[in-house]
This record gives sequence, C-alpha cells and structure tokens, in this order.
Amino acid sequence: MARVEFRNVRKQFTDEKKGTFTAVAGSDFVINDKEFVVFVGPSGCGKTTSLRMIAGLERHSSGDILIGDRIVNDLHPKDRDIAMVFQDYALYPHMTIRENLSFGLKNLKKPKAYIEQKVNEAAAILGLEEMLERKPRELSGGQRQRVAVGRAIVRDPQVFLFDEPLSNLDAKLRVQMRVELGELHKRLGATIVYVTHDQVEAMTLGQRIVVMNKGVIQQIASPTELYANPQNMFVAGFIGSPAMNFMDATVAGNKVHVAGAEFTLSDKMAKWLSGYEGKSVVLGIRPEHLFGDDYAPGISGEHQMQADIQVVEHLGSENLLYFHVGSRMVTAKVHPETKAYSGLRKTMYLQFDKVHFFDPQTEQRIEVV
Repeated sequence: MARVEFRNVRKQFTDEKKGTFTAVAGSDFVINDKEFVVFVGPSGCGKTTSLRMIAGLERHSSGDILIGDRIVNDLHPKDRDIAMVFQDYALYPHMTIRENLSFGLKNLKKPKAYIEQKVNEAAAILGLEEMLERKPRELSGGQRQRVAVGRAIVRDPQVFLFDEPLSNLDAKLRVQMRVELGELHKRLGATIVYVTHDQVEAMTLGQRIVVMNKGVIQQIASPTELYANPQNMFVAGFIGSPAMNFMDATVAGNKVHVAGAEFTLSDKMAKWLSGYEGKSVVLGIRPEHLFGDDYAPGISGEHQMQADIQVVEHLGSENLLYFHVGSRMVTAKVHPETKAYSGLRKTMYLQFDKVHFFDPQTEQRIEVV
C-alpha cells in the first residue's frame, strides 16, 4: 500500500458559454499509508474531481500528485497501481462473476493459476463463493457492489478509490455495506480514498475526513474533531444530523444576548469574545445539546430561552422540536417523553459548554488564539 499526496493541485474547466471554472482550488493534503480517508461535501464541491485526478481519469491543471514516492502527473491510469470502484458497479453483464473478477488480471497477462488464486481469495473475503458462475443480473444490488469491490481487490493495488459506491443501494443495505467496508479495510490494511455526499457515511467510515465546498478544502480532521471543533460555519452545518443550529447574538461584557434571552459567558468564552464587545456574533449549538425543561439533566437553569414550538417530529427513540429564534429556525433533538406539541410555549435549556461562536463576516469559529 502507499500514501497519496496533493501538492497545490488545481483543476480548472473551460466552458465555451461559462468561461473558466475552478473545480479544485489549490489542494494540499497527505493521505497516509493504510489510512481510510473520506472526501465529503455537497454536489459540485470538487470531491469526485479530486478522486478522478488521483486515478488519472482527469488531468489536473497544475501542482503535483504523488502515489507512494512517485509523482504520477503524467502516468496513465493503468500505470498508477490504483483500483477504482464506481457508483454504478460497471460490471460486464454478459460475463459471469468469475469472469468479471478475473477480467483485469487477464488483461495484465497474469498466469492462470495466479488469477484463479486471486479470484478465490476475493470471493472468500466478500462471501461470493456460491455466486461465481452467475451473471450480474442474477445478483442483488448489494451483491453486485461486492463484485465491484472484489474486482478491485484482485488487482492488489497500492490505493483503492471508491466513488460514491453505496448511493444506488436502499437505506438498510447501505448500513450493512458500510459495516462490511469498514471490516474490509481492517482485513486488507489498505489505503482507501472514498468519496460521498452522505455525511453519515463519512463519519462512520473515515479515519479522517476531508470536507470540501466550492473546490476548497474547509477542514481535514477525524470525525470526532470535526464534530467537536468545526473550523467554520460550513463544516459545523454540514457535519452532524440534524445540522448545527445558528442564532444571531450580540456581545455585552460577559454576556451574550440572543432574541430576548441573556446568557452568561464562562471566563474562557469571555476571552474568546473580548474583541467583539458590542458587536454581533453567530452562536452555534447542536440539536442534541438543547433540552426541554422536563428532561434537562444537569443543565444550568440560567442558560434558558422561551420557545414557541411550531412542529414536532416523533421518531421513536427521540423527538425533533422546531421553533424560531429571531429569523432562524432552530431544531432540538430531545427525549421522546419530553412534553411538546405545536403551539406550546416551552422553556428550553442550552448545554452552554457545547456552544460555539462564529464571526458573521468570515464565518470562522472564534476561539482563544
């Protein structure tokens, strides 16, 4: 296996009508040997373009791309020692599963015994032994995806590339395949670069996550770090489900005022906001850090606000409450037995040690420097 590195890699597309468009704007990152890294972001953020540049399917405009110790800028995809798994499986419908798995190795002129060994090993890893003589049309979506993964495994590449491989599966199967891919990474000890628009996939699979937006890397960190310490409002709002709430606030000494509510700042928070006296900031808090007054274990009574509940969603293990704070809609993820219904005025407590503050102009998180 091998590391992957981008050194100031840029990709621009030129369109006759729209002119020049920057898809990836000067990316710098290192994916370590045997690491599972996930690129995540909304459609058009540059994540798939980054993956295709690693594969050599897209020519970058400038910078250097390294796989292992080699600069691969000018190498053909087949010479980069990578294997790619696509969203649509890309299986040959007229071939059996055995033939699909062995096709790439045959093209590489590998010995017959070697091919048979590799196919059998991949089939055993993925539970495909009983399906080797079937055609793709006889398999379920999850089984076809296993075949696509198996075709990558037999290549024994330095790097595995996954382009939204679970997006065609139903919700239940996606959960199952996430578990299987995680186990597969442990068994293979492989370097994996994985692209998805689904932040749940990113959080559950990635050892580190690259969050992208509009061609720019916003933050690279572990799932835990992204959740607890987002660098800006985009990352804070993209990572976590439901998304982080944002409320407009004004700083006054050791307090912040939010739509009629007043919250006392800790000494640490007061230091963070010392340069914002009399100015506006954005207060961010995750839905799971808001509590109804009847289920607020250990939460200080001074950090509370009145909420006029507009919508309640009952999800069984939890309820989602929706209410406005100023002009912004706020979501609270609360205990299922919390008393709530549309039209109820309810006291909501904030777990204030989990609050974040952001600069409304730069949208960067405010913290002690």
